Amino acid sequence: MKEVNMPEGYQAVMPYLILKDALKFYDFTSAVFDAEKKSRTLRDDQTLMHGEVSIFGSTIMFAEATDEYKVQNAGMFVYVADCDNAYQLALDAGSQSIMPPADQSYGRSAGVTDPFGNTWWITSAL
Repeated sequence: MKEVNMPEGYQAVMPYLILKDALKFYDFTSAVFDAEKKSRTLRDDQTLMHGEVSIFGSTIMFAEATDEYKVQNAGMFVYVADCDNAYQLALDAGSQSIMPPADQSYGRSAGVTDPFGNTWWITSAL
């Protein structure tokens, strides 16, 4: 397999979300996952053309939905230090519960749908 040249801080595969109220996604990921805000480019109408956050070294790219680019959500699996805490922070930030925290064979895990329509499987290794 050939080696791929990528900019530092990026991975070969990254989610690219198209969201309604995309600028608020910065606040959500920061509050719930302590995400680092990496990039923000606005359109002339002050909506988000391109944004990036990093969660524990993994980049998520996103933008505001338009008539041309419709909403595109995703399901994401994220490891955190404390599943129960991150789950509660997600609920406090407007998420809906899919599954409360419970011990699984792969770790303590919970599921939420965020205010933007994305599903997050929040897991702490046992």
